[in-house]
Amino acid sequence: MANELQNRNNFFDNLMNMRNWMNDDFFSNLTPVADHMKTDVTEDDKGYTVKIDMPGFDKKDIHISYANNILTVTGRRDTFDDDADKEGNVLHSERRYGQMSRQYRLPDVNRKDVKAQYNDGVLTISLPKLNEKDDDENRIDID
Repeated sequence: MANELQNRNNFFDNLMNMRNWMNDDFFSNLTPVADHMKTDVTEDDKGYTVKIDMPGFDKKDIHISYANNILTVTGRRDTFDDDADKEGNVLHSERRYGQMSRQYRLPDVNRKDVKAQYNDGVLTISLPKLNEKDDDENRIDID
């Protein structure tokens, strides 16, 4: 009788684990992309610093652009190593592949002096602000 009760409890535990796993998998597809590119943006008098968590990306697959006061960061991951067994079965995988992109409105950036580094899965972008001298270089006076 005790063995039967133990088997029933294990069965219900397994059902609950399966339900949680299915819900997690279903709702993970509804998670916004921003959830996978966690970002910190700081600002001081001299410029902005943007730090983005992008673990698992190759540096060559990260693209950064700045135009019209918008910083755009795009990362692409085509494949990843999986933990499949000899038959190729994977019970559950939460790692993603494909393309992710984020945009940040950061006005008055001196595009010529923007710097980026990628270390240990964190992309750090330094965006110095335009000073008055830089801004005047693009100004055209009318005679």
